[in-house]
Amino acid sequence: MFNIQHRTFQALGYARNPSFATGAGEFTGDVAAAERRGGRDMLDLRATKAQARALKRKRESKGDAHVLDGENAYKGPWAAYADPDSSSSSDDEPSSDDEAPAAAAAAEPAVPAPPVEKSTFHGSVERDYLGRTYMHVPRDLDVDLNKEPGEQSWYLPKRKIHTWPGHYKGVSALRFFPKHGHLLLSAGMDGKVKLWDCYHKRELLRSYVGHGKAVKDAYFTNDGTKFLSASYDATIKLWDTETGQCISRFGTGKTPNCVRFNPDDDKQDQFLAGMSDKKIVQFDTRTTEIVQEYDHHLGAVNSITFVDDNRRFMTTSDDKSIRVWEWQINVPIKFIADPQQHSMPTAALHPSGKYVAAQSMDNTILVFGATDRFRQNRKRVFRGHNCAGYGIEVNFSPDGRWLMSGDTGGYACFWDWKTTQLKSKFKAHDGCLVCIAAHPQESSKVVTGGLDGKICYWD
Repeated sequence: MFNIQHRTFQALGYARNPSFATGAGEFTGDVAAAERRGGRDMLDLRATKAQARALKRKRESKGDAHVLDGENAYKGPWAAYADPDSSSSSDDEPSSDDEAPAAAAAAEPAVPAPPVEKSTFHGSVERDYLGRTYMHVPRDLDVDLNKEPGEQSWYLPKRKIHTWPGHYKGVSALRFFPKHGHLLLSAGMDGKVKLWDCYHKRELLRSYVGHGKAVKDAYFTNDGTKFLSASYDATIKLWDTETGQCISRFGTGKTPNCVRFNPDDDKQDQFLAGMSDKKIVQFDTRTTEIVQEYDHHLGAVNSITFVDDNRRFMTTSDDKSIRVWEWQINVPIKFIADPQQHSMPTAALHPSGKYVAAQSMDNTILVFGATDRFRQNRKRVFRGHNCAGYGIEVNFSPDGRWLMSGDTGGYACFWDWKTTQLKSKFKAHDGCLVCIAAHPQESSKVVTGGLDGKICYWD
């Protein structure tokens, strides 16, 4: 009965109201059309055998299969009706010809138009008394935001100092502004990307709307003036951080799982995207064209990590393997696989550049060498959290002393990098903790995001 009423509503615009017994109307939707048709559903509107025979008689003959052109040319199942107007019945006498286009409309819903990109400024003041926007690094703080990240020792956070309401669905990615960290970029499963202020009023500065489905990943350029957003609507978009303008659009028709700019300053016009069709695609932002494809994986590509002074990059995939590639060469130079190895959804490079930590689906974090000998370091395995079934981010403190990750129970976990011991674990979110990132300049600031839609700031 539910399927019949569902088809009736999709095709004719009305259906029987399940709340009719409580005093509501008998029909919901287009009540006028329901009255016109006497409340009949798709089952009642089915043509009788006599109506089907009458309709068949009005159809032109199939013709002769030996004749290609002319009067008696072969039409086969494509033969039209002799009198198209008479083949359709009135609303009171529906036939199978009424049901055919309705059923076709129900089977093939219209493709929605792609959303129009727009951006809204939500901050209290867009420019200060000198005409500078929020892109300017503040200098009226107790901390110097212009020094090199990792110069000072980093300590474990103890308490929550702020909560951003974030997104009405889960948070999928969190990115601090490169080097300075005075801004925070968040990507949500509500299809929006938002920019937050980490100092002063800690308010929402700007929202970027232009994706039709959940945003999977976001990533800044080196100077932070632009960023990429990858979504489940199979598009990648390049945005201007300050103005909110959508600069370019990229896509292959498949879902992008991760996006990464080349960290070299002279290669900021090219980025890599790990796709769901087992490929890593390299785009040029100047022409929006594909300049290279890396296609040796056997499953969806989950993460991309640049190593060895950015001359190479490591990728993880659903095929439970790691491959190492030379930049712009579609031949992997290293293949890492093991019968006991699990899928690794996320990975992060150690600040020293010598190691890569990868989140494994067997509730462990594995470590691999990131120099010439790309192999697993079996003495360093981090345990103590539960991550199976979720793509939970793994990250490092700026000085490299601490490894951090999330937990399906909403816990934030911190390990000592040298001893692999779990040093701190506290409840941070009601749902699964998906994203975690350390502030590049502060000595103990951490931001976390979870499936509950909240973004929490810890110190």
